[in-house]
Amino acid sequence: MIPPTSQKEVRKPTKTLAGVTPVAVMCSPRRCSHGVCRYCPVFDVPQSYTPASPPVLRAIRHNYDSYGQIESRLKAFEVMHHPTDKIEIIILGGTFLDYPVEYQYEFIKGIYDALNGKKSSSLEKAKKLNEKTRHRCVALCIETRPDFARDEDIRRALDFGCTRMEIGVQILDDEIYKHINRAHTVQDVVDATQRLRNAGFKIGYHIMPGLPKSSPEKDLKLFKLLFKDQKFKPDQLKIYPTQVMQNTGLEKDFKAGRFKPYTLEQTQELLIKMFKVIPEYCRTMRVMRQFSPEHIVAGTTRISLRQDLDKILREKKIPIKEIRFREIGFAQKYSNKIDKKIKLKVLEYQANQGKEFFIQAVNKENVLFGLLRLRLPSKESLENSVISELKNAALIRELHVYGQAINLGEKNKGPGQHKGLGKKLMKKAEEIIKKESKTNPEVKKIAIISGIGVREYYKKLGYNLDKYYMTKNI
Repeated sequence: MIPPTSQKEVRKPTKTLAGVTPVAVMCSPRRCSHGVCRYCPVFDVPQSYTPASPPVLRAIRHNYDSYGQIESRLKAFEVMHHPTDKIEIIILGGTFLDYPVEYQYEFIKGIYDALNGKKSSSLEKAKKLNEKTRHRCVALCIETRPDFARDEDIRRALDFGCTRMEIGVQILDDEIYKHINRAHTVQDVVDATQRLRNAGFKIGYHIMPGLPKSSPEKDLKLFKLLFKDQKFKPDQLKIYPTQVMQNTGLEKDFKAGRFKPYTLEQTQELLIKMFKVIPEYCRTMRVMRQFSPEHIVAGTTRISLRQDLDKILREKKIPIKEIRFREIGFAQKYSNKIDKKIKLKVLEYQANQGKEFFIQAVNKENVLFGLLRLRLPSKESLENSVISELKNAALIRELHVYGQAINLGEKNKGPGQHKGLGKKLMKKAEEIIKKESKTNPEVKKIAIISGIGVREYYKKLGYNLDKYYMTKNI
């Protein structure tokens, strides 16, 4: 029998420092319907991955079966003494929403069945069971392309219990899109972002500095546009500097002298400039893909680039606003003296024709203990929402309390989770919406996009399930 987490030292604690236990699951290999992007490696594994990638190796061991992959990862986390009550699922392997619909449902059901430790007769029954089971899905992320975030894709993702979508944006430039065979446009990015935000999703962008026909100057200019233009403003980022991989069109260009990747020094310098402009409401999830060096032909190979950047930025005391840099779990790694006196701070900004309220629980050093993302859609969206349950609804797109993840019901001796902070953030959000409703009579309720395993929490706060959302009248 595995000892309780609290009684044993947690191995690789950074894996759960953000307050949840992330579990990646990979779908079976399938070629993208649009073809192959110029930088994308093609092996006999899911597109854009290599045979030596850790998630690929795990998936192959289970013949890409979602149930087996999840079951295996849960066991691995328990062996490392991580809590496994609050699970964040990340689906990898390609444009999942472009797979046959029947496969998508089967794959998702396998995830919930594995979390529940029991195979249900339907996805609905599996989701219902997951509301109160031991391993609860508190968040589910799907990676997709901008042209596969249509209304029908969004409804299906909601049916899966998805709470976050990550879009392969790469760069905001139609000429480069055409050259690298992305087969979508910047306008597709704009449309996808607005649809997803108005459905309550948390939105992540994948960004690739160093693509063909770009330059460090152009990359930085277009990166700044992400946060200047209200048509974008992602909640999260994954920054993947371009690498020349085996079995790609870019490899041919490189060997013919038509393409030259950035050096490590160029990449690092550009990333530092990027980090300086990332606003308080955005979290940089990752820097660099985990490719094995054996498959990299040219370009930066330093997997620890994120840690290097963190060290440089902290040593030089460069003021960084992005979320991960400020999280209590990571801040404690660099200081034993964290002021635990918390205040709520509200940042208001415009995005996708609506108003966003980013509510933060911070101390005087701006260390982040928790956050809530509240959206007030435009008048048109409030009155004519594509999703009927969201008519006249303000949206809570995310509630997250940071710090080392701990099991449900377990007391926390340090700062972070299980201290009532989530309830304080929710109360503040409700106060803002009641105030807004006085001048915006179209706002009549609050709708929360909730992970299946968090529904019980919101029920205790007076919310009820309305198809895909937890709702309450104001």
